[in-house]
Amino acid sequence: MSEEVRFGDNYTDLSSESGVNAGFQFEFFCEHCNDTWRTPFVPYRRGQLSGWLGKASDLLGGLFGGAGDVASGMAESGFGAARDAAFREAVQMARGRFHRCGTCAQYVCDRCWNRERGLCLQCAPDTDAEIEAARARGETEAAIEEATEEGRSRGKKRDVKTAKQLVCPACGEKSGGGKFCAACGAKMDAKAFCPECGKPVAKSDAFCRECGHRLNG
Repeated sequence: MSEEVRFGDNYTDLSSESGVNAGFQFEFFCEHCNDTWRTPFVPYRRGQLSGWLGKASDLLGGLFGGAGDVASGMAESGFGAARDAAFREAVQMARGRFHRCGTCAQYVCDRCWNRERGLCLQCAPDTDAEIEAARARGETEAAIEEATEEGRSRGKKRDVKTAKQLVCPACGEKSGGGKFCAACGAKMDAKAFCPECGKPVAKSDAFCRECGHRLNG
């Protein structure tokens, strides 16, 4: 299998067949991290000549129109072979910057290559890096477990039996769970009771929730 085929799915052809900027250039990318490397631009003289003649023809009212057409035809006829030759040279340059993994057959850059193992880092991860990552995960997991236990310890000390008025009976805003409303300063422990059944009621209640007795009326 030729290198052209093996590099067939990790490069972009930036070549241009005609115009003053005609030339060959290719961009190869790592199949793991997608970092790219672009080959130097190689001008395609036939294509550039046709471009310059076309510009000159436009400026001089078609004086060089025939010559421009001939040059354009020559550029088109020779582009394929010139492009193939330029691509072969580009592949040779790219081979010095990319490595083909013998396990997954992907081309990767230097940063994604394990030189000691001769494989990509996905197939042969860096041992020291994996150890550090595992240590970091372990520290995080242990810290979470410790924090969870600390939370349980604190939770056992919380008063969970005493009911707290979380909405202020005076202004209707969230009270914050304290003795006074955080919004208006009203005292939160002032309690009202139904005169009929004696159950606690809120000042905003029109009827007792327990017995249905009408309040404030």
